[in-house]
Amino acid sequence: MTINTEQFAAANKATVDSLLSVANTALASAERIAALNLNTARAALEDTASGVKSVLEAKGPQEALAAQTALTQPAVEKAVAYSRSVYEITSEAQQEMAKMVEAQFGEFQKSVSNMMAMAAKSAPAGSEGAVAAIQNAIAAANSAFGNMNAVAKQFSDAAQANMTAVTKKK
Repeated sequence: MTINTEQFAAANKATVDSLLSVANTALASAERIAALNLNTARAALEDTASGVKSVLEAKGPQEALAAQTALTQPAVEKAVAYSRSVYEITSEAQQEMAKMVEAQFGEFQKSVSNMMAMAAKSAPAGSEGAVAAIQNAIAAANSAFGNMNAVAKQFSDAAQANMTAVTKKK
């Protein structure tokens, strides 16, 4: 079987394009996380300054304690909102990357199928068993990939349900 240089070049280009897509997705996710962290830090600094100011302006210990206590609930709510945002960003990135992997695996399956069909046509007499064994190995790999995707989806769904349940308990 000869290697077609155009197919080889196209496969290499597809691989580079795929890697760039993954890198861009990861960088976009990191950028969103960085912006979230910066905004959260800025808000925390402003809240702390405001809280210190309200405690210092209190006219007695009771008023100071009340001012400090009043800051607790918003801080908890903001922490929950921050956690939810981080989870959403990472979940979206994971889903996007999973779609890319699935698409790449689909293309890989097509290529392997085409190569196996060509190999089966050009295989010498008596090699049917070897070709069948390779086809069975490919089918097993496809099945394993399908099972892995199903388990990953179940895990992702469970994590989503847990995150939703936790963030609804304020």
